[in-house]
Amino acid sequence: MIEIHPEARVSHLADIEDSVRGSKIVVGRRSVIDSFVKVKPAGGSGDLIIGADTVINSGCVFYTGNGVCIGDNVAIAANCTFAPTNHEFRDRSKLIRSQGFRPTKGGIVIEDDVWIGANCVFLDGAMLRKGCVIAAGSVVRGEVEGYSIQGGNPLKLLGWRE
Repeated sequence: MIEIHPEARVSHLADIEDSVRGSKIVVGRRSVIDSFVKVKPAGGSGDLIIGADTVINSGCVFYTGNGVCIGDNVAIAANCTFAPTNHEFRDRSKLIRSQGFRPTKGGIVIEDDVWIGANCVFLDGAMLRKGCVIAAGSVVRGEVEGYSIQGGNPLKLLGWRE
């Protein structure tokens, strides 16, 4: 089931697949989903919930897996991947793709007022607390405290002085 708030803006070039397992995909008020964003209900029956006033730039990919919950006023730069699922691989007598998925680590939770730089990867169990900043190119699989910077100061990476 796909629910897009009437005040949200979703590019006609975005690709949001509806779930065959009953996962919900919700886009909140005044949120923006840019062109070439891909939403794929795969790897589980979790939901993708996007809060209000959130911007998702082009090239981002969301697998619903064990669920992705994004708060309000979140800025997500281009080409980020959200993969809240893990393949099972322990049984060497079976192909990995035949083993299903590992138990959830809680999906991906992104609280309000988070800034995510370009080309980041978020794995099952990622928890981004309110106000944190994730530098471009980061891989996140655990908790990032609120009002902190993961992967270095993005302003320094851009050549800015403090």
